[in-house]
Amino acid sequence: MALLDLILGRPLANREEFQERVGPARAIPIFGLDALSSASYGPEAALTVLMPLGAAGLNLILPITAAIIVLLVIVYFSYRQTLAAYPTGGGSYIVARENLGPNAGLLAAAALMIDYILNVAVGISAGIGALVSARPDLQPYTLNLCLGVLLFLAMVNLRGMRESSFVFLIPTWLFVCCLPAVIVAGLIKAFGPGQPHAVASSRPLHVESAVSMWLLLKAFSSGCSALTGVEAISNGIKAFREPVVESARRTLTTIVAILIVLLAGIAFLTPVYQITAKPPDQPGYESILSQLTRAVAGDGVFYHLTIASILKQPVSWP
Repeated sequence: MALLDLILGRPLANREEFQERVGPARAIPIFGLDALSSASYGPEAALTVLMPLGAAGLNLILPITAAIIVLLVIVYFSYRQTLAAYPTGGGSYIVARENLGPNAGLLAAAALMIDYILNVAVGISAGIGALVSARPDLQPYTLNLCLGVLLFLAMVNLRGMRESSFVFLIPTWLFVCCLPAVIVAGLIKAFGPGQPHAVASSRPLHVESAVSMWLLLKAFSSGCSALTGVEAISNGIKAFREPVVESARRTLTTIVAILIVLLAGIAFLTPVYQITAKPPDQPGYESILSQLTRAVAGDGVFYHLTIASILKQPVSWP
């Protein structure tokens, strides 16, 4: 039992629940990792769909991302209302069940179960994709690395809210500092003297003849994976300290604001640097964020620090 307590942490009594509650500063690493880390795979998912269009697809990523951000803002205001209406917890299942009936609630619950499973799979894959981008020699071990991260995630999250928040704190703020720094540096180069160096040249295509409405909708739906995790705060509102609703709203606002900046910055800079998605199952794969960071900051210490922060996002997921 002592060994099990060492690995998973000691059992917590019901009376210790209030000690596990957190404020906005510590809630961002716990509830924000899911949403913030989606910036590492949402834009890439959309660009992967647009990959057959070459350079023409790059011109579409900004308006597609703008539409995704508009949808994100709508979801944000919706959940602000949900937090006030359901201060004891109100995710999609509860809201759908109480307002639309039990069948709608079960449908929402089934969708969430599938979403959470896919979310963990995609997030871990994105993190390992960042690692493989920096260390191509690790690509043959991608599956083993993903399974190892999944095991680590399960063990850390069984240790309770307070202990896991300490593990999540540094990786989250490292990610929040590094990626915006890349975006700011990229913008300075884009608007500064000279032209940013293109990562790779793509064969230009005629947009009107190459783009279909189906492809645009598919790219939009794939990019909407960037909305993942917004519901986490609504589901976990009971983990916040008093005043519960205000703390949850402040956390939600901070997370959504950071996510909008990341999505908009990545969408603007990928056409500037001519960054295109690469097939992840082929040799020479490099993620969008790896290409962008390398183009802006080179291959130095900052590049590896940024890649490490991207990798640590799924590794630290609650």
